[in-house]
Amino acid sequence: MAKLQEILRLQENIESVILGKTEAVRQAIIALLAGGHVLLEDVPGVGKTVLARTIARSLGCSFSRIQLTPDLLPTDILGVSIYDARSGQFSFKRGPIFANIVLADEINRTTPRTQSALLEAMNESQVSMDGQTYRLGPPFMVIATQNPFQFEGTYFLPENQLDRFMLRIRMGYPDRQAERRILEEQPSRNRLESLPQAMDSPTLQALQQRVVSVRVDGLIMDYVIAIAQATRLEEQLALGLSPRGALALVQAAKAAALFEGRQYVVPDDVKQLVKPVVAHRVVTKALTQDSGQAAEAILDKILQATAAPQ
Repeated sequence: MAKLQEILRLQENIESVILGKTEAVRQAIIALLAGGHVLLEDVPGVGKTVLARTIARSLGCSFSRIQLTPDLLPTDILGVSIYDARSGQFSFKRGPIFANIVLADEINRTTPRTQSALLEAMNESQVSMDGQTYRLGPPFMVIATQNPFQFEGTYFLPENQLDRFMLRIRMGYPDRQAERRILEEQPSRNRLESLPQAMDSPTLQALQQRVVSVRVDGLIMDYVIAIAQATRLEEQLALGLSPRGALALVQAAKAAALFEGRQYVVPDDVKQLVKPVVAHRVVTKALTQDSGQAAEAILDKILQATAAPQ
């Protein structure tokens, strides 16, 4: 089936800046359609920040960037109540979390205390301060970037924080042809500022509602459950996939179906998203320099051993 014109236009707009990263762009749009958050993980300089800024400009949404550092406090993200001597009352000054697209840059360079300030916002789309609750969005999406943990000055993200990200996307280095274009055209510098809007907020919210109505056959549900249970029984994993992770896999698969122009999920929608949705949610028993790659290898084995519905 043909892709919806709105989604195709958004994809082409983003890829006019992000060259040679079709799969990373596809996964980011899937997370956006599913109403999820994204963790972009890779070495510095491969376009993680540019991808976040390009998505925001393509949607015409409000955008804020939080540069996370070891001395950042939760109030620097959420906001703070300030006393007004003239009125004798406190007024809440909103922090950078109050935007449609929030870039949390280098999230693993800040302390766990500050990382935890994002939990309520990401899970409930709201901020609670001084007995008051403030809604975020819609739409609301956190795009966090993370350098590999073995880099100096980085912290581990706790499991409950990682579980809030629907997808972990690895950008990777561009291929030879794409890197040649990047060097010649510098698209992130030249095109980003003049990038046109490809989709507005009401259209995005309408598409997100369509994702909800995408049909998931009972056999597909059984397939997701079988994968989840296999991770919990896997001897090489200390922590398997949680029910919230299984729900995220179903939601992402529904968004992937809509991305392809379908109103129903097929097994390949699930297969293609198992690693980006599940790998950062499971914990390997063996501590390696890159536990993410080890988890992906285990998931490959599980997928090979789990029969997909025909």
